[in-house]
Amino acid sequence: MLKKSVLLLILAYPVVAMCADKPDLQNWFNDPFFQVRNAIPACPVPLGPYLHEADIRQEEHGRVERGTSCWMAGRCAKPNAYMYDADIGKAVQDRFARSTGFAETSLWVTVKRKFVWVEGCVAGANQEAALQQLLQDVPEVEHVLVNVMQGTGNKPPYDVRP
Repeated sequence: MLKKSVLLLILAYPVVAMCADKPDLQNWFNDPFFQVRNAIPACPVPLGPYLHEADIRQEEHGRVERGTSCWMAGRCAKPNAYMYDADIGKAVQDRFARSTGFAETSLWVTVKRKFVWVEGCVAGANQEAALQQLLQDVPEVEHVLVNVMQGTGNKPPYDVRP
């Protein structure tokens, strides 16, 4: 019996070691990511700004290029578009806090480079346009992307957290 246990441990070790070596997803750049509504409990949680450590280098390059191009084009007073994200995130949270709409939804928001992503589940088809309208005039926001699904019965139109 002891030999079988040792053999199982030896066979299982490579699988355990591979899982331990795989880094967890993290929000490496501290991009604003938060939930604003939670009425649909089975709604899949979006991946948001979470990355594996192996993806950081590629993301860093794009962030430098995209972030400074805003300033170089004269669209940003700050030297990098990502410097606006914390304030935009707070303004978006405030909009949702003041809004009585979207009570029957589960929604998450990601803010990156003056872009706002709203992802999650809604109860009605007309709520996508209403979300767009709620956030389109938040100061400093360049673009609002609404990726939601009605209910929870389909594959989400966004990447989900594992």
